[in-house]
Amino acid sequence: MAAAVGLSGAVVIGLTSTTASAEDNVLRSDFAVARSCFEKPLPSGTKGADRREVTSTVDGLVQARLKPHGNGSGDWDVAVFDKATGAVVSASSALRSAELAESFVAKGQELIVQACRYAGSSRHVALGVDFLALNAQGGATQAVQRAEIVRVETPNKQQKDRLFALGLDVTEKADATSVEVVLANDADRETLRSSGMKSTVVQGDLTARSIANAKTDKEYAAKTAGSVLPSGRTSYRRHYEYDFDLKELARKNPGLVKAFTLPEPTWEGRDVVGVEIASNVENIRDGKAVNFTMGIHHAREWPAGEHAMEWAIELVKGYKAGGELRTLVGKTRNIVVPIVNPDGFNISREAEPKGDFSRFDYEMKRKNCNVNDSPEAYRTGVCKANPAGRLRGTDPNRNYAGFWGGAGASTAWSSDTFRGSGPFSEPETRNIRSIVSNRQVTNLITLHTYSNLVLRVPGVADVRPPLDEPAYKALGDKMASRNGYTSQPSWALYDTTGSTEDWSYFATGGWGFTFEVGPNEFHGPFADGVVAEYAGLAPAAGAGKGGNRQAFIDMLANAADSTTHATLTGTAPKGYQLQVRKAFQTPTSPVVQPDGSVKEPIQVADVIKSDLLSTGGRFSWAVNPSTRPYVAGRYGRDPQGPAQAPIALANPAGIPAENTNFPTDMTAESMPFHIDGMPAVDNGKMEVTVEWGSAATDWDLYIFDSAGNIVSSSASGGTRSEKAVLFDPPAGDYTAVMVNYEQGDPGTPDDWSNMNVNFFSPLPTTYGPKEPYTLTCSDQRGRLVGLAEVYADRGQTVDVGDVCTRSALEAKARKK
Repeated sequence: MAAAVGLSGAVVIGLTSTTASAEDNVLRSDFAVARSCFEKPLPSGTKGADRREVTSTVDGLVQARLKPHGNGSGDWDVAVFDKATGAVVSASSALRSAELAESFVAKGQELIVQACRYAGSSRHVALGVDFLALNAQGGATQAVQRAEIVRVETPNKQQKDRLFALGLDVTEKADATSVEVVLANDADRETLRSSGMKSTVVQGDLTARSIANAKTDKEYAAKTAGSVLPSGRTSYRRHYEYDFDLKELARKNPGLVKAFTLPEPTWEGRDVVGVEIASNVENIRDGKAVNFTMGIHHAREWPAGEHAMEWAIELVKGYKAGGELRTLVGKTRNIVVPIVNPDGFNISREAEPKGDFSRFDYEMKRKNCNVNDSPEAYRTGVCKANPAGRLRGTDPNRNYAGFWGGAGASTAWSSDTFRGSGPFSEPETRNIRSIVSNRQVTNLITLHTYSNLVLRVPGVADVRPPLDEPAYKALGDKMASRNGYTSQPSWALYDTTGSTEDWSYFATGGWGFTFEVGPNEFHGPFADGVVAEYAGLAPAAGAGKGGNRQAFIDMLANAADSTTHATLTGTAPKGYQLQVRKAFQTPTSPVVQPDGSVKEPIQVADVIKSDLLSTGGRFSWAVNPSTRPYVAGRYGRDPQGPAQAPIALANPAGIPAENTNFPTDMTAESMPFHIDGMPAVDNGKMEVTVEWGSAATDWDLYIFDSAGNIVSSSASGGTRSEKAVLFDPPAGDYTAVMVNYEQGDPGTPDDWSNMNVNFFSPLPTTYGPKEPYTLTCSDQRGRLVGLAEVYADRGQTVDVGDVCTRSALEAKARKK
């Protein structure tokens, strides 16, 4: 458990008005002025603002909250300033008047709490200010322990699963034989050491690296008047800057941009804000394909939010400038949510104390702020300062229903990959679900850091690729050609369950990708992780290729292309509303329990629906395929010949010495064999199996190709057999290597036997049942006047005729 701080209690401070004669927590302005509330303290009596002055009575936190007061709707913002210097302490700039500004203060510090009426009719807002004293707990007064990143050797799936079971902070940087892991402290180092897993240091001191990065960012901002980003920014935004930039984008571009609040606030009460960008943006029922870009599921991945925000600005500027982007924006609707997890991001971005990134624990927070799954002893204190440190909360990108409960996520609350108490248990994931479930999101990108990857479904190796695999892969490959990343299915990294696109794609058929931005840091220097990666400049892998900007344009062009989704056409009277809808249940993975046992999958109910408002006459409506990929079938290929005959490998005489340091120490037994190829045989899969007598003995199996590369392995431990698998093995010479990892009874060595190489034909493509949408038509008074079943495949245009005069019975007859 990371050392942290706790709260000794909250002190609610009475507010003395500087503009009224009595104590008053209701602030007032007769005018709305669209401006930044956090830029500077405004003099008393300034039009559009009101303020209070308070003095901190604690060393701890200040919380300034706004709530609506009285009648009328409005958008009030809040900012807290140090009175002596005028420096902003914290702020909040969401779209309504539900605001939380929170940060660290010192006892006796004089503060100005400023509320600004940005828009709307409400002249009043209620202000509450709390001071929360901090007391040291769990070693918070001790020296901060060194944090590091190490590369752990995981030559096979069993080793990756074993690594996940340790509960360490596993990153998205992985390959076939290793995974990078954050070790936050000495306890993490001991956990890894005790496991016996081998590792090498990648970054030896994350604290020193963060301090150096902060210095680099400061120097870059000081010498750079404006970057090549659409916004020209030269530094990372804070959360209140994101919200302000989003609503300014909407205010300055009426008819093109609409800012909106997602349905559910976070655990700490923050609103989640997004924008929609389209010609005639107010008409969300116009039938255009929806392209959805989001960032910051994981709090510490700051570039993810910056790339999403810059893309929103890019869309607006590109549309107004004309050319390709104007055409693409005109054909689509674009939703951008830069910060999915604002509670966590606030903590990571501000660190502790604010701006001092020597506190690794809070800067490297990954999860949200759900307190309910923590033990009672760790439920005290606000998320920014609590005994559990960064470990409180749920990993939002392990909480979606897609294969939830399986491998690649943790059952332990203290793990950085904790999956939550159930699928969609978190408001952050339910917010994203609400958008995807109620709009035709044909294309989705969720942004993360790091490891230079473009990932697609499925997240689990045992799930065969979906029928869309060839075209799906081609789109991922195209985007990867722009940013220089590797395009691959998510399981090639390691098994992951509960991720965004594994739910969105299998529920809707809309293509979803995860971008892992940047090669080696969660939030490296701004010039590298944001400017270079977005624009395609050195040192980014996409230098000269277009970078993420061009990859985003490729995704938008795909959304605008009617051949990549389905299209419904027909006729309907003006003002009539059409809706496509389907309701279904999808099982999660078999649910792994904390004790390692497995229970039956949970059936998750989903309703997918979207609306179109007829303008009269013919309509064209972009929709996802009616058949969910979950039941549509799996991609494969027909065998072009028989599978190769099995090969039995003989055990050489003797037993090699025990070896726990393979492949550094190559002491082992080697058995060569050959794999044939086309046209003689067509091997879809190879399995090498081996057995021995006692589970107390541990043999490990490795398969090498002729170039000396490990292409498959099996090293599970605690078993009496191993099985190494290779799909579509290329023809050539191979070597099976048996390593005597441990003999349970050294006095009576247990030798292996029965090693066989078995080959299997490729699995042909399989097809599941086709599913229909239910298509309804309601008149201008909301009365149902038409009902039909509609089947639509990707790339297909289906003419539904005049659905507003058809019954379900007629529709079925027409289908037959």
